[in-house]
Amino acid sequence: MLSESRIDAASRTLHDHWRAGTKLAGLKEALRPRDRAEAYAVQEKVGACSREKLFGWKIAATSEAGQRHINVDGPMAGRILSETVIPDGGTAAMAGNEMRVAEPEFAFRMAADLPPRSRPYAVPEVLDAVGTLHPAIEIPDSRFADFVSAGAEQIIADNACAHLFVLGAPATANWRALDLVEEKPVITVRGKQFIGHGRNVLGDPRIALTWLANELRQLGMTLRAGEVVTTGTCHPPLPIQPGDVCAVDFGVLGMVSVKFA
Repeated sequence: MLSESRIDAASRTLHDHWRAGTKLAGLKEALRPRDRAEAYAVQEKVGACSREKLFGWKIAATSEAGQRHINVDGPMAGRILSETVIPDGGTAAMAGNEMRVAEPEFAFRMAADLPPRSRPYAVPEVLDAVGTLHPAIEIPDSRFADFVSAGAEQIIADNACAHLFVLGAPATANWRALDLVEEKPVITVRGKQFIGHGRNVLGDPRIALTWLANELRQLGMTLRAGEVVTTGTCHPPLPIQPGDVCAVDFGVLGMVSVKFA
């Protein structure tokens, strides 16, 4: 079991590489989390280095394509730090980013707290706590040079590959009346179009959101009002390069875009 001092040391290592935009081969064996609980403990310390209020949460690996991308077998949660959020239509710097992919996602902003409790949250009660639905783009990256071989525990510690995030305007359409499973956002990159699918996100973005609420519940943490949860890519990660623009049309749910430099 990792001691508090080793959790601190692991988080400092990851935070320093994040700030510097550099990579490491892996945490030292003595600092490496052995299970998800230790991994989330390291992640929490990384998040605590931020001086700003937590913006929200991301879910990594909610699709088979996302799982293959980082070689894990299931979803994991990460923190979206406020200083990593880019305005809709803004520019994302590519310096130091080795993943170099964009991921179109359904994101929810919470309107009420979901605190820890003994029984799992069900989808309807999680949706009752949601305020707005937003189109979003995540731009992930890892502090590990070989993120494919890092393993789930190190990736969780590394904030589940959180890097940059773009949040679109809240949907004005009645999204609660839509079948998000069958929503098919149109992604445009370098003049080519790609079609996402809501069912790629753990079968349903609403199920992914509920997974996140219950993951935090089991960790003794509250999903708080005002926080944004982005639910994972609805299309296999799309390669991007400097000079590209990624625009995603979610139909009645709105649009979101980002430039890369």
